[in-house]
Amino acid sequence: KTSPLSLDDDDTSSSPGQIIQSHGIKRATMLLLVYLFLIAIVSSIRTTTSFSPHRGTNRLFLDTAVQSEWEALLPIGIFHGITTNPTLLERAGLECTVPAVQALTQKALCMIGCDEFMCQAWGGTPEDMYNVGMQLSEVDRERVVIKVPVTFEGTKAASKLIDSGVRVCLTACYSSNQAIIAAGLGAEYLAPYLGRMTDAEKKGMEECRRMQNIADGLGSSTRILVASIRDVSSMGDLMAHGMDTFTFSPEIARLLFTESLTKTAAADFEAAAKRCGGE
Repeated sequence: KTSPLSLDDDDTSSSPGQIIQSHGIKRATMLLLVYLFLIAIVSSIRTTTSFSPHRGTNRLFLDTAVQSEWEALLPIGIFHGITTNPTLLERAGLECTVPAVQALTQKALCMIGCDEFMCQAWGGTPEDMYNVGMQLSEVDRERVVIKVPVTFEGTKAASKLIDSGVRVCLTACYSSNQAIIAAGLGAEYLAPYLGRMTDAEKKGMEECRRMQNIADGLGSSTRILVASIRDVSSMGDLMAHGMDTFTFSPEIARLLFTESLTKTAAADFEAAAKRCGGE
């Protein structure tokens, strides 16, 4: 007779005690392998990301295609990534072609301090924008975000890109009502142009706050990525209202370090250290 404790045909010649012992060893071995696998995953995550648990949910991006600025400013450690668009490529003297942008993307993602890279798709039709976006995102689908204007045609392209597993930022946003589009579409980011809205005599600060309220009200995880920032104080005011995602120029980044009282205090500390034997 086959023992009721048997789990396969090979166990029929074994005693119940041997069967229990054998399956106990198999179970322990399997649990050990699972444990080691989980440890390997955790170790990999810890060594491949620059995420700091003290940073919270904020994401700050450096808005430039000038590589010397990346090299100068990414090491300060406050940035999550880099944002670009065709206008910034032109200002940097770079080509706006798929191979050129792919090469630029690869350079950026190899730099410490760049966890994400945003580049913009272009084209006269939704299909053209979709095809360009697919090619640009091929470099790294997990770390590349494709920007698409929040127009009727752009939103069609964005919808197809999202369905294809591409991360998307709807850009060139000038109205808080466009947050409805981004949330409804499920775009990861929506980029309003704060400075340009103000230039157009819109209430830019109020529009940005309302976008965040719309996204929150719809239960959307879309991040409001505030762009076209002209001064640090405006950014600080929006942060004080709970907004946590911004992209700004190298000029604005340097303005964060211009507090004269801090410079004076730092100089006093250095002087005291030297008086006490510091070199």
